[in-house]
Amino acid sequence: MNEKARGQGLLSVEQALEALLTRAERIVDREEVALDEALGRVLAHGLASPQNVPPHDNSAMDGYAVRCADLAGGALRVGQRIPAGSQGVPLEPGTCARIFTGAPIPPGADAVVMQEHCRVAGDQVTVEQPASPGQHVRRAGEDITAGAEILAAGTRLRPQELGLAASVGLARLPVVRRPRVALFSTGDELVAPGEALGPGQIYNSNRYTLAGLLRNLGCEVLDLGAVEDTLEATREVLRRAAGACDLILTSGGVSVGEEDHVKAAVESLGALELWRIAVKPGKPLAFGSVDGTPFMGLPGNPVSSFATFCLFTRPFLLRRLGVQAVMPRVIPAESGFDWTRPGDRREYLRARLEPDAAGRTVVTLYPNQGSGVLTSTSWAEGFVIAPEGQVIRRGDPVSYIPFAELLS
Repeated sequence: MNEKARGQGLLSVEQALEALLTRAERIVDREEVALDEALGRVLAHGLASPQNVPPHDNSAMDGYAVRCADLAGGALRVGQRIPAGSQGVPLEPGTCARIFTGAPIPPGADAVVMQEHCRVAGDQVTVEQPASPGQHVRRAGEDITAGAEILAAGTRLRPQELGLAASVGLARLPVVRRPRVALFSTGDELVAPGEALGPGQIYNSNRYTLAGLLRNLGCEVLDLGAVEDTLEATREVLRRAAGACDLILTSGGVSVGEEDHVKAAVESLGALELWRIAVKPGKPLAFGSVDGTPFMGLPGNPVSSFATFCLFTRPFLLRRLGVQAVMPRVIPAESGFDWTRPGDRREYLRARLEPDAAGRTVVTLYPNQGSGVLTSTSWAEGFVIAPEGQVIRRGDPVSYIPFAELLS
């Protein structure tokens, strides 16, 4: 953080994240869910395999199972046929077994020869290339050994983790209960889509952006809509939300204006910290509690709300679920733009990767980076980071965060 930001009493992004994550108490409630319902959930404890994978030595190829010592004697008689899902009998001397991918290796065989390397005449097979013990044989337990941990506590379950659990026969998984998040917006100017706009009114986009972001994280959303700009109405919705959720999330209204009642309402029911963060968009962020329930207030500008959710709310919720690696992957990229007026706050610019005239993949910016330009978040495919006080020239190395890292 530069001297100007420090002089203004601004927290760095890292300081704000550290403060949030130290306050992120882990949700302790657990439940068991069927494997086909576990996508996106977080494991409550580690999983150990009850068996070897594969459970037996098996063929990696369609071909012939042989005893290598028999190959010096010329052609081998095909004594049995072993498709996947069946079990062969011990290999007799001078014979081989027709075998298919995944089928168990019969006792006595020590290699598999690809069918392309064999000449077949009736029930006689001549192996035309040298073979060695272990060739094209998948050994029992070569992927997973019985008793080994296959997934650690705090793992967010992707399709590949579900497949891994299925591969060892686990039909149900222990997961952390879904976080319940109460969501509301403040402002008499907000109107629900489908209704007619009155003088000075706007449609409530934050409600749908934030609800979608929460559901992408696997949260249960208690959508309380828009709350009228009165202290009593704000207190009432906060009281109702606190008894029903793990986090209260709002957009707008956390300021000191005459019509901004969230600050006073939260302070009357609990405690509130107002943080000014050296980040753009989204400098103001509120964190506190209402009757013991964590509260987070995001800015009202739509891009600021989107960005601060991605940067601060998302890691807070993931840490509450027990996930340790909560920060998004940042990838190196090349700037395809000039950024010549750096500010005293770290800027998260809406951007995407595109080929330039020379065919190189570079980061391109949306032309209007205003915090009210929601179009930029739809056009963009990620954030490029413009560090505090740093000029960026076309061709410079930059750090890029794909939205794919932030929206799940």
